[in-house]
Amino acid sequence: MRRIRYLLAAALIVTAAAGLPAAPAAATPPGIPSKATAQNQLNGLTVAAEANAGSYDRDLFPHWITISGTCNTRETVLKRDGTSVVTSSACAATSGSWYSPYDGATWTAASDVDIDHVVPLAEAWRSGASTWTTSKRQNFANDLSRPQLIAVTDNVNQAKGDQDPSTWQPSRSAYRCTYAKMWVAVKSHWALKVQTAEKSALQAMLNTCSS
Repeated sequence: MRRIRYLLAAALIVTAAAGLPAAPAAATPPGIPSKATAQNQLNGLTVAAEANAGSYDRDLFPHWITISGTCNTRETVLKRDGTSVVTSSACAATSGSWYSPYDGATWTAASDVDIDHVVPLAEAWRSGASTWTTSKRQNFANDLSRPQLIAVTDNVNQAKGDQDPSTWQPSRSAYRCTYAKMWVAVKSHWALKVQTAEKSALQAMLNTCSS
């Protein structure tokens, strides 16, 4: 059933591209830099090969953690990024809608939405987080202060996996500028390295930005 809903959403994207009204605007994660700032941040990143891929374990990045009351990180982002979100006493989203800027789909069931780590946890591990403390990795995995977490279509998040922009970018080309700025801001703040191909892809994406 979820696959059918996803295909229907994809069809709506094609229809919109044919000239029907544009998709609704998505909620904006905090801390997305300007093009100029992102360019400076990208220039400042250390280029190096990835390392320690074989020792990655998702449990080394504890999440989701309690943020406030009964709400954990996932539930907090669902409320932030959704429209007219209603939650239960346990902070579970019982209704609302979520627009996924990666693919342009809109969902009305929280179960169809994943919270994407813009810079995937495994990617962070290979780019320097393997040397961090567990506490620092927990802070990274639950970072609500930077553009590291965003609500998107679950199938899209799963297809992305732990890929960097050299092998995966949002299917909506209009969002690639924003995605690149988000990725660069996160890597810059957390002093994570980039690979040569990754940096080239990010530069090409930033080149599409108007501001």
